[in-house]
Amino acid sequence: METLRSISELSRLPGPLFLAIGVFDGVHLGHQAVISTSAEHARSANGTPVVVTFDPHPEKVLRPEAAPHLLTATRHKIDLIRSLGMAHLLIITFDKQFAATEPEDFVRQLVKHSKPLREICVGHEWSFGKNRRGNLELLKKLGTRFDFDVVGIPPVTVDGEVVSSTTIRQAVEAGDLTKAAEMLGREYTILGTVVRGDNVGKKIGFPTANLSAHNEQFPPNGVYFAEAKLDGVVYSGVVNLGYRPTVSTGKPERILEIHLLDFERDIYGKDLEVRFIRYLRPEKKFKNVDSLACQIEADVKQARELSAA
Repeated sequence: METLRSISELSRLPGPLFLAIGVFDGVHLGHQAVISTSAEHARSANGTPVVVTFDPHPEKVLRPEAAPHLLTATRHKIDLIRSLGMAHLLIITFDKQFAATEPEDFVRQLVKHSKPLREICVGHEWSFGKNRRGNLELLKKLGTRFDFDVVGIPPVTVDGEVVSSTTIRQAVEAGDLTKAAEMLGREYTILGTVVRGDNVGKKIGFPTANLSAHNEQFPPNGVYFAEAKLDGVVYSGVVNLGYRPTVSTGKPERILEIHLLDFERDIYGKDLEVRFIRYLRPEKKFKNVDSLACQIEADVKQARELSAA
């Protein structure tokens, strides 16, 4: 998949262009409907489909104090869009200067650099431009003016409830990973980079990979049977998510760490995609490290049984 970083790069692509535009946090079923519809229309017209998204999440710039946890950081979102079979992705840097762009000027830039622009496909509630003044109605008026089609995708529902990033975040936070998966159209995963920790796990016989997650929404604290994908290979493991009360010193810090079964490689700096499969137990404080090690041994035994099932 080719990744573009500026609107002007659209001029290199063969027209007509079909743009699927959105923040696409989570790349959930609603987002997939926008992207797949745009791609289908492009194929039928022998055009070029392009997914257009933004980095960082606009709320991080517009309202940083209230910005939501992400379902997918940009790197994760790129991987998911690639997995949908898209050939072109435009990532627009969302900063204060871009946020001040009038909606008409944003569309003019898209029209100017597309050879030509045939269609824009968005979700039914998509807003854009300065003060979020742009909406589907304005986009259709601009489509008439600049001679491109506009498609607004109606809401996608699961069990009568509208699929949205907010609803999925709430489900993950509550530990309802089944509901989250139904709305995502895939299992909920977190992409993190392996960073150096304090090696406590290694010292007690259960080395862990500490993950620096990119502001993703975590499920509830506790111990989980999980799987982690590394360089395309899936490994079973045990995740501990929380504050490690038995061994933590100083200021409490929420940590996501995973012990991979039968795995001994050095993977610092690598990205792991972690899938939470089953909640095993709550996090608790043990009277000493030996008691903790005994419990981890039991957790690993349970994980092996689940992995073999």
